[in-house]
Amino acid sequence: MTVKLSHTEAARQFLDEASGLTHHAGNPRLKVVVNAILQHTVQIIEIHQISPEEFWTAVNYLNELGARGEAGLLAAGLGLEHYLDLLLDAKDQQAGIHGGTPRTIEGPLYVAGAPLSEHEARLDDGQDAGTVLFMQGRVFDLAGQPLAGAVVDVWHANTQGNYSYFDPNQSAFNLRRRIVTDDQGNYRFRSIVPSGYGCPPDGPTQKLLDGIGRHGQRPAHIHFFLSAPGYRHLTTQINLAGDQYLHDDFAYATRDELIADIRFNDDPAACKEKGVEGRFAEITFDFTLHPSRDAGDESRRQRVRALES
Repeated sequence: MTVKLSHTEAARQFLDEASGLTHHAGNPRLKVVVNAILQHTVQIIEIHQISPEEFWTAVNYLNELGARGEAGLLAAGLGLEHYLDLLLDAKDQQAGIHGGTPRTIEGPLYVAGAPLSEHEARLDDGQDAGTVLFMQGRVFDLAGQPLAGAVVDVWHANTQGNYSYFDPNQSAFNLRRRIVTDDQGNYRFRSIVPSGYGCPPDGPTQKLLDGIGRHGQRPAHIHFFLSAPGYRHLTTQINLAGDQYLHDDFAYATRDELIADIRFNDDPAACKEKGVEGRFAEITFDFTLHPSRDAGDESRRQRVRALES
């Protein structure tokens, strides 16, 4: 028989005190949120009859999660980051904001301060023997007019599924650049075709996913921030067509409008024209930005991010 205390007045007063609601000092917003977390947590303990052993297993899991730096990975894997996007989409719909390139999750692996290039850039440092990728496109407004001077901030994994800064074997800002569009809204870059990847198999995120019967794999993808004066900042990514996990992304980031066709070319004449030896790939992808409604729309949302010095 389950003992229920959480709805009693004594329990309410106890949780109010524990969350600081009865104290004058502290952050009022934080107190309300912590109080809600405590209320829902004790209800879960009661409803599901969580044993002390299970409780302390969960506490230890949180210690492991923090020690491995995987909290952001777990937030994506449990769909919480995607859920934030769904809420923002719903707010846009309610406000009558439609069209444009869809948003999708940022993930935990952005590094601020990548080198800035005019119109075009090479992202890779030449140390990865992956297939050369040429990607290009344009940035438009909702009326289809090109946006000159927009910043295309791009980052992606190497052929091992690893990101520079987080992978000590890669050079600084490898596969990361910011590119300013030309007067016709064009951007272009040379890189390598990224690989999909999975959660660290020995990590706490995969451990939890195993426990609920889910995989931790992502399709090959390329991340983008797009910004321009007078326009809403866009956080998005493209997933590459043909990947086995394209519609089974453990982070729920795939959106139909963000699937990019990738074309591979083995023609010797085309390879010579591109200045590469052997096979190369091409992607063309355009982005469309919304006009900003207030100054805050133009900046990416604040969160803790890595900063390479």
